[in-house]
Amino acid sequence: MQKPLQSHDFALKETYPKIGAVSIMGDKLSSTYDLVEQMQYLYVYVVKAKDLHGKEVTGSCDPYVEVKLGNYKGTTKHFEKKSNPEWKQVFAFSRERIQASLLEVVVKDKAYVIDDFMGRAIFDLNDAPKRVPPDSPLAPQWYRLEDRKGDKVKGELMLAVWMGTQADEAFPDAWHSDAATVGSEAIASIRSKVYLSPKLWYVRVNIIEAQDLVLSDKSRHPEVFAKVIIGAQAIRTRISQSKTINPMWNEDLLFVAAEPFEEPLLLTVEDKVASNKDEILGRCLIPLQNVQRRLDHKPVSTRWYNLEKHIIADGEQKKEVKFASRIHLRICLDGGYHVLDESTHYSSDLRPTAKQLWKSSIGVLELGILSAQGLIPMKMKDSRGTTDSYCVAKYGQKWVRTRTIVDSFTPKWNEQYTWEVFDPCTVITVGVFDNGYIGGGSSVKDSRIGKVRIRLSTLETERVYTHSYPLLVLHSSGVKKMGEVQLAVRFSCSSLINMLHMYSSPLLPKMHYIHPLSVIQLDTLRRQAMQIVSMRLGRAEPALRKEVVEYMLDVDSHMWSMRRSKANFFRIMGVFGGLMAFGKWFDHICNWKNPITTVLIHILFIILVLYPELILPTIFLYLFVIGIWNFRRRPRHPQHMDTRLSHADATHPDELDEEFDSFPTSRSTDIIRMRYDRLRSIAGRVQTVVGDLATQGERFQSLLSWRDPRASALFVTFCLIAAIILYVTPFQVICLVAGIYVLRHPRFRHKLPSVPSTFFRRLPARSDSML
Repeated sequence: MQKPLQSHDFALKETYPKIGAVSIMGDKLSSTYDLVEQMQYLYVYVVKAKDLHGKEVTGSCDPYVEVKLGNYKGTTKHFEKKSNPEWKQVFAFSRERIQASLLEVVVKDKAYVIDDFMGRAIFDLNDAPKRVPPDSPLAPQWYRLEDRKGDKVKGELMLAVWMGTQADEAFPDAWHSDAATVGSEAIASIRSKVYLSPKLWYVRVNIIEAQDLVLSDKSRHPEVFAKVIIGAQAIRTRISQSKTINPMWNEDLLFVAAEPFEEPLLLTVEDKVASNKDEILGRCLIPLQNVQRRLDHKPVSTRWYNLEKHIIADGEQKKEVKFASRIHLRICLDGGYHVLDESTHYSSDLRPTAKQLWKSSIGVLELGILSAQGLIPMKMKDSRGTTDSYCVAKYGQKWVRTRTIVDSFTPKWNEQYTWEVFDPCTVITVGVFDNGYIGGGSSVKDSRIGKVRIRLSTLETERVYTHSYPLLVLHSSGVKKMGEVQLAVRFSCSSLINMLHMYSSPLLPKMHYIHPLSVIQLDTLRRQAMQIVSMRLGRAEPALRKEVVEYMLDVDSHMWSMRRSKANFFRIMGVFGGLMAFGKWFDHICNWKNPITTVLIHILFIILVLYPELILPTIFLYLFVIGIWNFRRRPRHPQHMDTRLSHADATHPDELDEEFDSFPTSRSTDIIRMRYDRLRSIAGRVQTVVGDLATQGERFQSLLSWRDPRASALFVTFCLIAAIILYVTPFQVICLVAGIYVLRHPRFRHKLPSVPSTFFRRLPARSDSML
């Protein structure tokens, strides 16, 4: 089925940025930082000062440094009563915005009213040396301070001034003139950072039995169950069938935990004494650091744990030492699984948890985050719309976050990042967000601007892809283009043989197939894993906020959506479109729409019947020719968000409102009733299709089940006659006669259904017994 065309506004656009990887005239930067455009910066490294003169009254000073370049001014922190301060701070001024030829570095003394001038050093920008990594950093030098008249004064300042690019080591931690309006408390939240997802484990707890439980009421039969809590996860077993003080369960419970392990495993054994009351009979704490780790499916050894009884005395919980109950457990950290924390359709990492099971990498993925265009205002500041945008890229365990470009609808990041690749059938996700911390405080969320997914297996190796991707976000009012982001992507393969070998290996680690987890288990564990990753990254400094992590991990992809349901239905129709096209083509052959093609098919059919050994070679040769023919029409661009495929451009407003509704719903009763009726109508169609498929299968079964005695008798008789005919007649003759009959001219056809199809439709099915 041909892919529907999109409007030009929502389409992918190829770009031609001036980057080293695609330019003819490169320089030293292009060898290591070649997927982004060079951005020139003036760097000022303020190291320290010495022998600064103090105030006339106190003899001490509170010095700080002010770096001035045209309209831009950056300041260091100040020290109290220190004449030999050390700042070690870097300032970066974008060359695009420099409108001055002189750099002024002023040392001032902090005062209550007006800060005192202590001295300055002036530099001509034309004399600033250039530095390109991997050159060694420029050595700072001492400069004598001057007064405003140019005369030397007491004190010296150690500085280094040079022209460089964003590849400079000083770039990430420097104060940027682009963010001059950002307060000092928000500087950390706008810098580029690299984050690592926590290492996730599946924790398997096999609760076998307990012994010698002490009951408060010994006159009744206990209804005992065990409950395990790890962090925010809590799972309980069923109530033991043996109503004694020695209950048995033998149940497996699965949890997700992250290294470093912060929460212990808390196990409690409880007795259901009433419908809404449970009594704790004992508990034990098990640190996960001490739990055995396994790499395969071999069972780990069991162990008995003592259960401690906690009592409430004087309003405080105390542990009762004299307690002989114990519980039999088998606990392990399953390192042979891959803990799914992403949507399974867009996984960026499929390796098992245990590093001992990792295979060598097959290549390197390089991403250049260049710029964005046409971003729309995301918030109001000083009565005008503004956007403070940054990008987040996620692949494997490594998350990267670019610096925030303040107050710009056309930001230029030009930052490059690298990942190791272990499987080509993985996806890198790049999201663009508005920084809500700037101007809004820590309570305001970061707004999503859009995201891009790129599957590595669709990329040619060693080729640089430079495209502008549309940033599309679905709102309750419909799909909206928020702008475009320009990326440069290169997938380099270290071993073609190893990469091709990956296509013959299972997608997931071996344990997923030896001891598979149920769909419900995987879905529950994935949600728990996403919550853990979101919480851990949210505690980093600066934090990668929860809404950012959830958007990148597609946390709401499992929610019901009428739009997605329709999109998936048409995807199924597209898959069967090729089969339907073949059926139409064969019908044209049988009806002699094109006599020349039909005669050629007759000739080919006769040859294959007379020489059956040519059937398989002919099929594979045909597939080879089709594949070679389609090579010239192969996709030349990465995939991008498709509004037509997603049915996001023509969705009813109420369906969008339903998709963005909370769970459980917050809408009125009338709206819920209408949506429920609509859902029933769609479910009725699905029910009809599934019922029709079941009916056809049951008719096949009824051929020999004698549900219809006459039909079964006719079919059995036909089978006997057919067996005799096939035995005495050569197989080639049978195929030749049957094929010529099927391909006969329309003159010899009639419009009534064939006898076999009529007979099959008359067979009974179990639908007669349906209520």
